[in-house]
Amino acid sequence: MNQHRKLWVAFILVVSISFAVLGYYGYEIYQQAPPIPVQVSTPDGQVLFTGQDIKDGQNVWQSMGGQEVGTVWGHGAYVAPDWTADWLHREATFILDQYAQKDFGKPFDQLDKENKAALEQRLQSELRNNTYDPQSQVLTISPMRKQAYLFLKDYYTSLFTDDPALDQLRSYYAIPKNAIKDKERMDQMAQFFFWASWACVTERPGERITYTHNWPSDPQIGNNPTGSLMLWTGFSVIMLLVGIGILVFYHAKNSEEEPQAPKEDPLMRQNITPSMKAVEKYFWVVNLLLLLQVVFGVVTAHYGVEGDGFYGFPLADVLPYAVSRTWHVQLAILWIATAWLATGLYIGPSLLGKDPKFQKIGVNFLFVALLIIVVGSMAGQWMGVMQKLGLVENFWFGHQGYEYVDLGRFWQIFLFVGLLIWLTLMARPILPVLRQRTEERHLLILFLISCTAIALFYAAGLMWGRQTNLAIAEYWRWWVVHLWVEGFFEVFATVVAAFLFTRMGLLRTNTATSSVIFATVIFLSGGILGTFHHLYFSGTPTAVMALGATFSALEVVPLVIIGFEAFHNYRLSKATEWLKDYKWPIYCLLSVSFWNFLGAGIFGFLINPPIALYYMQGLNTTAVHGHTALFGVYGMLGIGLMLFVLRNMYRNVKWNDKLLAFSFWSINGGLVLMVVLSLLPVGFLQTVASVNVGMWYARSAELMQLPHMHTFKWLRVVGDTVFAIGTVTLCWFVFSLIKTKKMMRE
Repeated sequence: MNQHRKLWVAFILVVSISFAVLGYYGYEIYQQAPPIPVQVSTPDGQVLFTGQDIKDGQNVWQSMGGQEVGTVWGHGAYVAPDWTADWLHREATFILDQYAQKDFGKPFDQLDKENKAALEQRLQSELRNNTYDPQSQVLTISPMRKQAYLFLKDYYTSLFTDDPALDQLRSYYAIPKNAIKDKERMDQMAQFFFWASWACVTERPGERITYTHNWPSDPQIGNNPTGSLMLWTGFSVIMLLVGIGILVFYHAKNSEEEPQAPKEDPLMRQNITPSMKAVEKYFWVVNLLLLLQVVFGVVTAHYGVEGDGFYGFPLADVLPYAVSRTWHVQLAILWIATAWLATGLYIGPSLLGKDPKFQKIGVNFLFVALLIIVVGSMAGQWMGVMQKLGLVENFWFGHQGYEYVDLGRFWQIFLFVGLLIWLTLMARPILPVLRQRTEERHLLILFLISCTAIALFYAAGLMWGRQTNLAIAEYWRWWVVHLWVEGFFEVFATVVAAFLFTRMGLLRTNTATSSVIFATVIFLSGGILGTFHHLYFSGTPTAVMALGATFSALEVVPLVIIGFEAFHNYRLSKATEWLKDYKWPIYCLLSVSFWNFLGAGIFGFLINPPIALYYMQGLNTTAVHGHTALFGVYGMLGIGLMLFVLRNMYRNVKWNDKLLAFSFWSINGGLVLMVVLSLLPVGFLQTVASVNVGMWYARSAELMQLPHMHTFKWLRVVGDTVFAIGTVTLCWFVFSLIKTKKMMRE
């Protein structure tokens, strides 16, 4: 117990100190975010547009899909350009040509190196000089920048409306004609693009770095990596090595032998209550949402090679890329979360041995609420992207434009209420067990803490408003994506896995408790402040980079010894004859260990150090990490938990192990092929382009439409097909259980 007490003290200290630091620098982000001027004007007092126009333009950008159509500050989708990098390159090209024509009477490209260098230096002085007046809150730009702004406003208007001359480029970017249907809206979105790009090239007052820490990379405008990028990259590697050494020592010192496995499955003696039976339909929905997610993933990937159709069919007219990608990402989160939440609803009453009053009604009510949220939010997002909602209505019911939290504010609130109901349903059977002060008490407390965090931390998604500064909205968005999805769900998953193994008699409760609390402390010590690694270039102060680099390296530390966990789970699966029934659920946990090491560990650390992310943010290297970590870790864990529960529900049904084996290897093999044949080669080639030329080129149609890049994008079909077949057979297996059970009853 003394050991548990020390671990709990460490847990409280890590969480308290980490959130104090996270909150303090959140306050600093509020203070130092790129300012939105009251107005943008020329030296002679001509007002070009106002701060309200910029805010409305941000809402227009969100309404058409926001981060699902290209990126801003590197966050979002990968087919279209990063609009800030694209704007800056086009602005620089326009101004340099104007300089060259005026001084030399010919285009910039025809000048010799010395004259080019002189004009580029003049350009940098023009763009990087901060002319924002904090007293009057007016941003003054030169007549030359005014000309560039008007030129680019016309260009983006042509691109996002229906100029025939840009039909091919629109197809490359997977942007449908008239993505923005109103000229006033288009003007405002261009004004938002101007502001977001201005923050990327304008130096902070009194400093030699821009608001986005010199991101995106573009030597022509003076955006080069800084010394602090190199310094904190090196420091992050040192912290990684130190953390690995400490953890390996602790693991070797505290490893214990497992108990002798029981002769028969203890879970078979477990009473299945009415509410536990009611959980089954959640898993039906999990499989249906998984199938839908795969369908929209195939469509989204195909838009990378045929941006305005699907094998010749004009699908983009009714289902544009922004919608298909939104649904693909949102459905992934929804089905994974549903699998995990349903597992929790199943475990809660199993601990008590009976249902609290009205538990089944609560489970059924939550199920209906889930269906309403899924259908309602997807319909609202389609209406938003199709420009059928006003800007205010879009914020509440349509598309918020922020990746992973795209659903409208009404649906966010609805989901938050649903999570609170889930927390209540979880707490009601667990609290009476806690009062019994059993050996599992500490494990149950951590289980309840993780459930509470899952419910409450989603509220971070409600902390920004309709017109909140993008830097501040990004801060809170990553609370949801990193802390909620990658943080407390991870703790919940660790506790649930420990529960399953202790209940099956394969782990000592005391050993499992110590291991889980320690793993949670280690993970959160890097995970909470590791949130900052998403915010290096999102208008944040330099200290955010230092903290993010240091603590995101510590996130990788527990994953280095993941092989021990994998071998441990494999050995457990061989412990006794009856465990053969749990072979594929346990193999899913083995798969989670593999993808934790490769997807979250190697591919995560590949892009996390500051200097790496400086060149890679918003490239397909991010998609590599996203697919292998989100599906490989969380998705496979969701499937594994589902199979554990279904094995317990269908106690006397003989499983089709051949079908399940085919599904398991197809899903994992397809994911490997998807990464190795397509995403990783494209990402590396983009990285080379980003280092050698600039971020604008790494995301440009000029690079992405080269023949060899097209080949790599088409090769995605191989992995996608294998993966899709695996998901179809998995769903076939799950639904065949129902049929088999009915036949046995007859």
